[in-house]
Amino acid sequence: MLDASGELINVIDMPAGETRFTIQGDQDGGGNAIDGSSFLPGAGIGLPGRLAPGGDFFGYLDPDGEDFTFSGDFAFEDQAFTETWGVNVNLQHELANGVQVTSITDFKDYEKLLFIDVDAAPANQLANYAGVDATSFTQEIRFNGETERTRWVAGAFYLNIDTTSDNGLKAPVNSIAGSPPFAPVDIGVVADLETNSYSVFGQLDYDLTETLTLTAGARLIQEEKDFDLLIAIFPSFDSFSVNRGEPIPNAFGAGSPFTNTDDSSDTLWTGKLQLDWRYTDDLLLYAGINRGVKAGSFNAPLLGAYLGAGGDESLPYDEEILVSYEGGFKKSFAGGMTRLNGTAFYYDYTDYQSFLFVGVGGVVQNNDARTYGAELELQTSPMDGLDIMLSGAWFDATVKDVPLRRGSPLPSRDVKPTYAPELQAAGLIRYQWPALGGNLAVQADFSYSDEFFYNLRNFDADKFDSYTIYNSSISWSSTDSQWQATLAVRNLTDERAGTQGFDLASLCGCNEIAFREPRLYSIALRYEF
Repeated sequence: MLDASGELINVIDMPAGETRFTIQGDQDGGGNAIDGSSFLPGAGIGLPGRLAPGGDFFGYLDPDGEDFTFSGDFAFEDQAFTETWGVNVNLQHELANGVQVTSITDFKDYEKLLFIDVDAAPANQLANYAGVDATSFTQEIRFNGETERTRWVAGAFYLNIDTTSDNGLKAPVNSIAGSPPFAPVDIGVVADLETNSYSVFGQLDYDLTETLTLTAGARLIQEEKDFDLLIAIFPSFDSFSVNRGEPIPNAFGAGSPFTNTDDSSDTLWTGKLQLDWRYTDDLLLYAGINRGVKAGSFNAPLLGAYLGAGGDESLPYDEEILVSYEGGFKKSFAGGMTRLNGTAFYYDYTDYQSFLFVGVGGVVQNNDARTYGAELELQTSPMDGLDIMLSGAWFDATVKDVPLRRGSPLPSRDVKPTYAPELQAAGLIRYQWPALGGNLAVQADFSYSDEFFYNLRNFDADKFDSYTIYNSSISWSSTDSQWQATLAVRNLTDERAGTQGFDLASLCGCNEIAFREPRLYSIALRYEF
């Protein structure tokens, strides 16, 4: 839905008889079937409107709605691969004074290429690809010690991450965007980011009295980043390779390809201060304040997001700073057979790193935010073999002053963060008893999630409904636990529980969404040796 000036102000689920690309009063506001960066008559490809009432820009209407009968992915195999390997070395040594020295060295190599059908429909429009070639190296040296009234840890940490990413949109042969008068192309983003992070840290637990303990800790971080970016149009040689050959000059007018080289150097710090009061042997009360930080970095957006978000100004984003205030209790009953834990918290974010997705891409940007919340958990074993767990959480979060798009003339708004349901609950009951030469167990559990948005703009169609998932199982294990057999049913009521979504309304007149697995029956047999 567009306002009178052509600004996108809302996305709604498609009415059954609607044929306009976008709704602008009584008129068709157009769309953009290439990269979603602007609105063009005929969706930019000369169409008179949606080719079928209630369908996407190309006339497709999913026959089974949110069911799994029809697949919306590629119709060929091997469209993706992931390869990773690593080495981890953990050495420990105790010094003569009782201090424990730990050295942890880790190296990982990671390579990935993933293709995703952008519109998830039969139209041969665009494919989104995400390629990564990355290595990481970390080294930590840690010292631990204690005295009669103290426990302490101190150390140093080094991190290096070297990443090359190939991302973008592929318009292959015979696609809508790769057919005459256009040529097959890769709308590519090639980015190199190297991070070097150095930190020192320490924490001390000090017993002020026999029942009162003070915890204080801090970490000092020096973060260095070097960034190179190329956004360009490459010729597409085949359907399984990306960003090959030389970029096409001036493919999007003078000045393209777009390049950027930048670096950052930031000194960051975190801290912790907490009091633990063991009021009785069965009750612990605690309260604390923590300062956390998430380092800033650089965006590598798709072309539409780069142009729509302000060009080079949208690339760097600042560190996120969180000051959290938390208090709670841990209470035991009946000699430890029942435990009740509760906590309440307030999170105050400065420059919260929010992800604004517009058109067919997005950028991380900084907005202030705040969160109130509370959690309660009950665990009890009222009789031999019977375990019961219940938990609930309430979460009220706001991200402040979020624009509908970067550079929008419309006022910014306060919104809910993505994937943040206000209410959540879970429960489990399990009973085990000796039988058949081993142990039989039956279990039932549930999880509930309130509705939540998957796009920061909080449009009406960008919301997953609340859901409750029920699972059950029966299992047998031998007395030595070497053998185990399980019969399980997951998602008993075949609930459609949303997990991830992308608002592609201006690109293809559709939203691409994914769900948790449907009802699933499984039989498992395991032997340990």
